[in-house]
Amino acid sequence: MFNTYTVNSLRELVYTAEGRRKASLVITNTKLVNVLTHEIEEGVDIAVQGDRIVSVGKADKLVGEETITIDGSGLYTGPGLIDPHMHIESSLLTPDNFAKLALPAGTTAIFADPHEIENACGLDGLNYFVDTAKVLPLKIFITEASCVPPMPEFETGGAALTAEDVDSTIDLPEIIGLGEVMNYQDVLNGDRRLLGEIVQTLKRGKAVEGHAPTLRNDDLNAYLDAGITSDHQCTTMGEALEKLRRGMMVYARESSISQNVKEVIKAVTQTGIDSRNMSLCTDDITASDMYNVGHMNHVLARAIEEGVDPITAFQMATVNTALHYKMADTLGSIAPFKMADMILLNDITVPKPRYVIANGKVVAKDGMLVVKLPSTKVPHKLLNSIKLKGVNKDAFSLPAGDGKSERGARVIAIKESTSHTKLLERKVNVVNGQVDLDGELAKVAVFERYGRSGDVALGLVSGFNITKRGAAASSFSHDTHNVIVVGSSDDDMALAVNRIIEIQGGMVVVRDGRVVAQLELPIGGILSAEEASKVIGKEERMADAWKSLGCDLKSPGNHLSSLTLTAIPEIRITNRGLIDTVNFKPVQLFTS
Repeated sequence: MFNTYTVNSLRELVYTAEGRRKASLVITNTKLVNVLTHEIEEGVDIAVQGDRIVSVGKADKLVGEETITIDGSGLYTGPGLIDPHMHIESSLLTPDNFAKLALPAGTTAIFADPHEIENACGLDGLNYFVDTAKVLPLKIFITEASCVPPMPEFETGGAALTAEDVDSTIDLPEIIGLGEVMNYQDVLNGDRRLLGEIVQTLKRGKAVEGHAPTLRNDDLNAYLDAGITSDHQCTTMGEALEKLRRGMMVYARESSISQNVKEVIKAVTQTGIDSRNMSLCTDDITASDMYNVGHMNHVLARAIEEGVDPITAFQMATVNTALHYKMADTLGSIAPFKMADMILLNDITVPKPRYVIANGKVVAKDGMLVVKLPSTKVPHKLLNSIKLKGVNKDAFSLPAGDGKSERGARVIAIKESTSHTKLLERKVNVVNGQVDLDGELAKVAVFERYGRSGDVALGLVSGFNITKRGAAASSFSHDTHNVIVVGSSDDDMALAVNRIIEIQGGMVVVRDGRVVAQLELPIGGILSAEEASKVIGKEERMADAWKSLGCDLKSPGNHLSSLTLTAIPEIRITNRGLIDTVNFKPVQLFTS
């Protein structure tokens, strides 16, 4: 993406630094956050020619009549922030609309794993993201999805990619590596398809990203022996410390559902170990959270709040990631020849950008985008992807046996601020041969929506606290994005699913036989075609609708979409039934 050098382009940089050309942009008298030397340099000028930094020091002789100048007096200037692992799709926005929120927050580069759109739409989805990445000032480096579907023996997705598919795309300049290898059990079992994808990536000298929740000891060593180099799933100091000591790049995550920075960052703050192998990431973040609290600047602020030295935190949000991806020659710091991606701040400990510069141009000021971003037309083949036919309330019948007053059952238990679930084995009441939801439990169902198998699976979940008559459904459900619905009323669950079919993808909340909120996601059943402001407005109405059901979770929609995530412990539900994701085996709902 960067190696489009010519003799003339290099000559232009050299001549500008020498004063034989005038700079296109100069920041004067600023406090440079030098992540290369871990220091603040006072009174520094930074000169830019085109999209590159050409001079750091004094730039008086580089200012001409057409040079844009920014007075950096009293301001800190640091590198543009970099997200090393995230999924654009979790914002429900197209990449161009995502960029409109990310850039004002100081994020100038992201390493995006598009496995959500690839699970729904295959290589057509990947190609859409690649085409969009080519035209935006936000640098979008793509890691090709490694697990489509994540666990084919347990779930049905919209595509099934092979090692040959990876081989056909991995050489694209926008593809920087292989996305998170979620099916760590297949790695440990020596699965030839998955190892084949890794081999194709390693042969190109590109990174293989990891996903290894709770993996420790011998299993961790074996996972690393497959050439996998990072993990964003740590939730404790001990887990993070072991992975750092084994040479893994650990991403401390602060997402919309999993806030792990507080515990994971202790691996650095409480031990004093070298922090070069730790970065900060968002993983999954909603448009509402991006608007209300920020993007990578929020994660940076959280690290500082938890006691990380501000310059060290900046390293975690910039140069550490560039080093990991072998891109530090052009990305992640402020020095000659580096990409001119910078943020200017009033206070280094409160990273709220005054100016954001991407590719040498001011793109945002005081939280507002100041340039018009190009958009990419959505291919027609990504639309109308919901092949599921209409359902009725009988689909949600959960017979528990005539003549019984109770039965043993496996229940998926969710809790706030984590995507991990607990497997509960408990007694449930039976009334008229059906499970009694008793105000604490809710039914959950997953429908295969691609017209492949037609499977539907039912289960029980606790933690949503749906105390009113109602239901909520979504076609955004990690990672295969079948239609999932949770509720206390069979009629309302059927209505919610049928509305998803009608709008060809989205999120819906139903109460007392009436749709009270919906968010349309027609692109692959997982992305909105609307601007961020409209999506955020609908997210807010969805949040209010969830509350009207009695649900008091901070982010119930994210919890719902994660119930199908087979790569996370302890229990999940897919279109094929309940899956024990610790022992990697299907289990039955009833235990007795």
